[in-house]
Amino acid sequence: MNAAKRLAIYERLRAANPKPKSELEYRDPFELLVAVMLSAQATDRAVNRVTGSLFQLAGTPQAMLRLGDAGLMAQIKSIGLYRSKAKHILATCAILVKEHAGEVPRDRESLEDLPGVGRKTANVVLNVAFGEPTIAVDTHIFRVSNRTRLATGKTPREVERKLERYTPQPFKRHAHHWLILHGRYVCQARKPRCGECLIADLCEFPAKSVQP
Repeated sequence: MNAAKRLAIYERLRAANPKPKSELEYRDPFELLVAVMLSAQATDRAVNRVTGSLFQLAGTPQAMLRLGDAGLMAQIKSIGLYRSKAKHILATCAILVKEHAGEVPRDRESLEDLPGVGRKTANVVLNVAFGEPTIAVDTHIFRVSNRTRLATGKTPREVERKLERYTPQPFKRHAHHWLILHGRYVCQARKPRCGECLIADLCEFPAKSVQP
């Protein structure tokens, strides 16, 4: 895909949704971090169903630690992998209290040092909580990038590197949300809704059902 097409894609996505937001519900960087950790292999909707009451009980690392393992698991048991997620969240809270005065760090190295926090989670926190121009490549973004040919790659890291390289600077801040929402609601895995796609004429997916 050439630079002109990439620019046109982002211009259309921005025109349709100038200020995209995360569909996870949170009030501060700590709540966002916990919500993203819970969202692994779970939908944002499922996460939001548990975090509303969870954050009322424990909206800080200190309060989360007081909740304890059993208390936290009771709150998140409807989420997949809840036992390991509870373990990672509490271990992360302990580090935040001990090493970061209870605050979420805003640098990648410190974030990725937290238990259960990988590159994708760190990218989400840096982008959503702190406004950094990072692009977290999840299954939706990986699919959209490869399918449209916006940025092809065999691994999420490869796709991330290409998106960082090819995305024009004015669009980097919100590229993550535009692409994830497009993949979630339009360019879906099993049956892409090409007839409703605002970038169908720019997409290079050979099997698309609408011709440019």
